[in-house]
Amino acid sequence: MRMNIVGFLIKVFLFLLFSTVLVAGKITLAADRPEIYLPLLDGKHVALVVNQSSLVGKKHLVDYLLKHGIKVKKIFAPEHGFRGNADAGAHVKNSRDRKTGLPIISLYGKHKKPTKNDLKGIDMIVFDIQDVGVRFYTYLSTLHYVMEAAAEQYIPVMVLDRPNPNGHYVDGPVLQRKYRSFVGLDPVPVVYGMTIGEYARMLNGEGWLKHGVKTDLRVIPLAGYTYRSRYSLPVKPSPNLPNDRAVMLYPSLAFFEGTAISAGRGTGKPFQLYGAPKYMRKKFSFVPQSRPGAKYPKYKGKRCYGVDLSRIDMQKYRSRGKLYLGYLRDAYRHYADKKHFFPNGGKFFDRLAGTDRLRHQIISGVPEADIRKSWEKDLVEFRKIRERYLLYP
Repeated sequence: MRMNIVGFLIKVFLFLLFSTVLVAGKITLAADRPEIYLPLLDGKHVALVVNQSSLVGKKHLVDYLLKHGIKVKKIFAPEHGFRGNADAGAHVKNSRDRKTGLPIISLYGKHKKPTKNDLKGIDMIVFDIQDVGVRFYTYLSTLHYVMEAAAEQYIPVMVLDRPNPNGHYVDGPVLQRKYRSFVGLDPVPVVYGMTIGEYARMLNGEGWLKHGVKTDLRVIPLAGYTYRSRYSLPVKPSPNLPNDRAVMLYPSLAFFEGTAISAGRGTGKPFQLYGAPKYMRKKFSFVPQSRPGAKYPKYKGKRCYGVDLSRIDMQKYRSRGKLYLGYLRDAYRHYADKKHFFPNGGKFFDRLAGTDRLRHQIISGVPEADIRKSWEKDLVEFRKIRERYLLYP
């Protein structure tokens, strides 16, 4: 009898394991479910918020909708531009799409929120951009402002949902209102564990848009997706996240953007290594150079010493299910000029962290376990909020 029970449990375990793999292999993106969204767009004047990740199979959403008779009138481009090749932080200019002749309005140039004039004559906005599940990845802020502008002009918004490659965990300090900026507008942790569609539902439901306005929102859901699913991005979500490893490490390494440490922009391994000329351990080095998407990288042409993470065990790292502060603490400990580790008084670092507390903890040498304890109360409260808007198990 005992052997039968053990055998049964083994079969159950294998079934669950196999079914998880199957689920991961059967994910259908919202963009690949045109039978749901095409009828909703028929006859409407449509504006699209899209970039290079906005694909229906191998065809860009713009081309796909035009082919099916949808009246696309405008394209809104986020950070990195419509084709996704502009540097991080570089202003993107208004232009026209060479292929279709459609006007491209930048939401990362003179203004980040669509104006009343931008939305004149538009009946529906479709948002379809691949996110990576990290608060300071600015496509979230673009979504926030697009929904806000749409609500003010009584224009419905449709979000075509996409998987979150960092959706399996929630971690990091929750943003304090004092530190709101375009790299963090909403009171969420660094890693929030939601798809872009779920996040849009939360923006509406929690009243986080200006004056508490509500968007007429429709989320086209994924099929076959769960938070056990692993999803490898078929297209780079931005120029300096070239592969799954960079996407996975990004939540932990992007803090270096607010320090004297390079996170590898201008190398062949962005967000897969870190270092600086004044990093004191000399076992590994790299020299950033001008590259597409990183025209003026930190320490361009200078020898940097640091740590190569391009061969870490991805499965083991993913299984941690949390941010890793060891890189940040190591870099501070081995940086020769600690007074200037956080440039400009740490202002940009604090915006990334959503608080000044993390910076002070790093300077004071607070153990990682204690830093984590300081987040826990806010994380418990956020998880309660998050739960109300989840669409997937």
